Amino acid sequence: MEVILKSDVDKLGLRGEVVNVARGYARNFLLPRGLAEVATPGLVKELEKRDAQRARHEAKSVDEARAIAARLEKLELRFDVNAGPTGALFGSVTATNVADRLWEQEKVRVDRRKLEMETIKRIGRYTVPFEVFTDVVAELKVVVAPEGEELPPEAELAELEAQEQAAQEADAEAAEVEHAEAEAAVEEVVQADDEPEPSEADEPADEPAPDES
Repeated sequence: MEVILKSDVDKLGLRGEVVNVARGYARNFLLPRGLAEVATPGLVKELEKRDAQRARHEAKSVDEARAIAARLEKLELRFDVNAGPTGALFGSVTATNVADRLWEQEKVRVDRRKLEMETIKRIGRYTVPFEVFTDVVAELKVVVAPEGEELPPEAELAELEAQEQAAQEADAEAAEVEHAEAEAAVEEVVQADDEPEPSEADEPADEPAPDES
């Protein structure tokens, strides 16, 4: 069934996009959590109208696009986030977040689908290419830092990422060992159930009583 995303959903789409998903996934996950709504004809028409309005704010010529690109490349967009001790975010920064910030902060309207970025899940410094116009690409500078703190130096960021990677590998190894132990336990139970029960013929015969005569 078709739904309109009300929030960015990792590996599915960005807010405002119409996507086709399994009915069960929509009814059991997306709709109850407020992540999407059913794509009725009226909502789809309204969405198309918004896209047309947004397009009117985009660059109409190469010169205009170059001026916008020059302006964007002077910016540094900072996102204050909640992060764990190794720099992993409790949440994420998406293309929608970047596009919204550009509009709120600079009143520059961009199509988030033209931001060439993966969902950001760690603190750090990022460069996000943005196609302003055909053959005109701006390089946006994005800083994702712990709330109220300065971003650590690059060497420390690399060390934190290595720690996070090591922790993930250790967790994966522990899970694999646990899975193997569980399978072995199940196999033992199955083998025990498959062993035949002793028959009467296999039981030892009663010994004769001693002759008292």
